[in-house]
Amino acid sequence: MNNQIIEENAANGYVRMENAGVKNEEENEESAIPNIHSVGSNVSVLSTTTALTVDEIADPLGFFIMCCVVWIGDMARGILFPTLWPLMKSLGGTEVYQGYAVAAFSFGRIIVSPIFGTWSINKGYTKTLLTSCSILLIGTLFYAQAPILGSPYFLILAQATMGVGSGTLGVTRAFVADVTPHRNRTKYLSWLTAVQFAGFTVTPILGSFITEWFKNEEDDYFQLGIFILSPYSAPAYFMTIMCAGVITLILVYFKDRPREPAIDAKRMKRTPSEVIELSNERTFFSLMNYYEAALLGCMALNVVTKGSIGSFETLGVVIANDSFGIENTQAGFIIGTCGLIGVFVLLSMGHIAIFLSDIQMIVFGTFVLLVGNFILIGVEKQDDNPTWRYIISIFMVYSLGYPIGHTAVIGLFSKIVGRRPQGTLQGMFASAGSLARIIFPITSGYISHYFGTTSLFILIISVLVLTIIFTLSFGKVLIKLSS
Repeated sequence: MNNQIIEENAANGYVRMENAGVKNEEENEESAIPNIHSVGSNVSVLSTTTALTVDEIADPLGFFIMCCVVWIGDMARGILFPTLWPLMKSLGGTEVYQGYAVAAFSFGRIIVSPIFGTWSINKGYTKTLLTSCSILLIGTLFYAQAPILGSPYFLILAQATMGVGSGTLGVTRAFVADVTPHRNRTKYLSWLTAVQFAGFTVTPILGSFITEWFKNEEDDYFQLGIFILSPYSAPAYFMTIMCAGVITLILVYFKDRPREPAIDAKRMKRTPSEVIELSNERTFFSLMNYYEAALLGCMALNVVTKGSIGSFETLGVVIANDSFGIENTQAGFIIGTCGLIGVFVLLSMGHIAIFLSDIQMIVFGTFVLLVGNFILIGVEKQDDNPTWRYIISIFMVYSLGYPIGHTAVIGLFSKIVGRRPQGTLQGMFASAGSLARIIFPITSGYISHYFGTTSLFILIISVLVLTIIFTLSFGKVLIKLSS
């Protein structure tokens, strides 16, 4: 009977691959050569698989759910952005409180990202994601209650809670590394990054729409006990519904990928011997090996790329107003449009990766970030500068430099980690990015206030130049370790 089934499948050109979820990564990366199986004593069957090819993702549904998790994580920052400052002012908070509220979100991510990453290895993806999404849901409810409690401190607590709940970037990237072939990993990570990028650059439009709609309905607010739908709370309750939906998706459709040490060890044995030898070779006065140095180098690249766009997020509207005479709404439209273009660039990373390696994309993206900063040197506080300088600068940063350079850094880091369990390291990588979103904006505010924006851009350009030199100097080593 089994022979008959196999022969029928062979006539149709394939034999179904069993246990794809466990074997997919090995079979993806090991071989694109069909296997010859003997059927009975004298039948040879050419076995290929349509369930999975060397270029396909092993768990498309799981990848979609991970995209949903990333989406709500950064949507919590994006959709509530239009209400954060007005709500803080209504609670009696100042710009100082606002700064703490913004930083609290990233601080929550920094604290919990490595923890969630470790949980994903020890407890599995399902429990980790359910825990994080539940915390995020609680944070949105806290945010919705802040207008009723009337305390800016409670709003800061809500921001920190949502930051903790969204601290799963490392977990989601580790999952993508688990289910994608090595050669196409940058493409799939770029799709995940596109979802994240859209979450905090596009959803403010939705938040503004919800807020404006409830402003028009100011005399007809809905109230049920402590639950009041208002311009401040409605976007938060919308986030609550989104979180509940994603939790349902995880419970019903997500299939975990349990770690098996024997399989991990087997995969590590397939790493080329020259790569293992280079990884263990000591460097930097024997303080660390090349593998550890490469991981730290990628984290530094992550800090630089995320920090650069963090400075623009902090001062983008301020520069538009003071140096170019551009109104807030116009600046928002320019930034939002360039961010949307950046999403399409991220979705095209698979095609870009055909022509450029990860190292080349990092250098290209960093150079474009450098040009974007260079264009704004000398504008200072004048309102007669040509608008095209601002538009081109934002385009360079939001549409090209950050999407390409930062995503290539993510892909390179994942490839260097390789077949090792990635959860904890990806969590540390995500924490480094969140740290950059705290340090760079605060530093940018102080430098621009006391020394001017030109001094700030010169400093950022200097850092970007050093980044390009570092990447080119150690490019061959990074490529070898990521092979």
